[in-house]
Amino acid sequence: MFPALSNPAIKTTSYKVVIPFYIYAALSFLIACILLLTSGGAFLKHYFHPHVLAITHTMALGWGTMIILGASHQLVPVLIEGKLYSDKLAYTSFFLAAAGIPLLVYAFYQFDMGAPAKWGGRLVLLAILAYLINIIMSMSQSKSENVHSVFVFTATLWLLFTVSLGLVLVYNFTYDLMPRDPLHYLPLHAHAGIIGWFLLLVIGVGSRLIPLFLISKYTNQRLLWIIFGLINTALLIYLLIFYVTNVKGLTSIPALLILLATLLFIYYCRQAYKKRLRKQVDDQVKISILSVFMLLLPIILLLILIVMLLYSKGEKINIILTYGFMIFFGWLTAIILGMTFKTLPFIVWNKVYRKRSAAGKTPSPKDMFSHPVFKIMGITYLAGFTLFATGILTSFFLLLNAGAILLIITAALYNWNILKVVNHKPVLK
Repeated sequence: MFPALSNPAIKTTSYKVVIPFYIYAALSFLIACILLLTSGGAFLKHYFHPHVLAITHTMALGWGTMIILGASHQLVPVLIEGKLYSDKLAYTSFFLAAAGIPLLVYAFYQFDMGAPAKWGGRLVLLAILAYLINIIMSMSQSKSENVHSVFVFTATLWLLFTVSLGLVLVYNFTYDLMPRDPLHYLPLHAHAGIIGWFLLLVIGVGSRLIPLFLISKYTNQRLLWIIFGLINTALLIYLLIFYVTNVKGLTSIPALLILLATLLFIYYCRQAYKKRLRKQVDDQVKISILSVFMLLLPIILLLILIVMLLYSKGEKINIILTYGFMIFFGWLTAIILGMTFKTLPFIVWNKVYRKRSAAGKTPSPKDMFSHPVFKIMGITYLAGFTLFATGILTSFFLLLNAGAILLIITAALYNWNILKVVNHKPVLK
């Protein structure tokens, strides 16, 4: 439940706007896991392999970004204590992204940087612009401003930068727009999206939702502003290092700042957990809290990678691939798996029972999905993630296949529960 929504001044966004994003993201997750099984051998080669690029963009755009866009159309009004500016802009962002993402994924899979890649990039960029305008107008009409909404707004600006740079890199295959080849700019494109978009937004929204779901009164605006400053400072330093100098050792500075920001966020979540009023924590929140700790894995791996690059020659391809896998199939996927079944059931409950609640006792949002299926999903996810990550590190193909199969089962169970919630029929007790 969202206690903030009991405020009559807040108008919730229509379920018709939000649900398509969830369904699209769920199918994207399943497709990405299937591609893991059919293209597992690509993870034994190079991170610029076409199939790895296709899977990465399916996860980054189809899975992570689409579900965040959908959920934020519902959550931003809660954060700003106002309403969404335009449902039409929300629909526009969905249809543009829904059309553009498959074109991009196809283009990367076939490594065709012609019309499919260009049109895919253009449509995704227009989708982000529609979303950004909607967020800006929503915030401008709200009388309430807080650190959480600033996180969301700034993260969206970094997303716009990431997508714009990505489109320029696509065009760079045809026209000499950049002084160096696209591979040189790939780390900047990746980290602007991972840190600027995903990390900044997840911390901004998670620092509001985790205490809310724990029924905790803990808040620390000053600490959140420090985290906000650390992350953006790290990104700006990284940009400066990238364009001004080529000293690899200096990249440890932004990495350490991100590590400090992550540790402070873990402390924030721990304090919220300690001061919770609800002593029994449900499985969805447990997975979400686990994802906070899982964020440490890729950061530690990044620091190890920086040290190895300083003292050894050549790229450590398996570590770079594991680093990316841990971000998209680890930390990001874990928090989505947990938060989906804390947000989507309420959205559907609001659709089905808001006008019927006076007629009798209604089911709770938590009763709208299968908890046994959710638990099995959690087990197969952790096992699949561990096996596949180990397979990349050890270059053991059987572990890659075993991990991919378990992740396909995870995605199938996730989709089953999503459809169960979305197709829920009213039941009055």
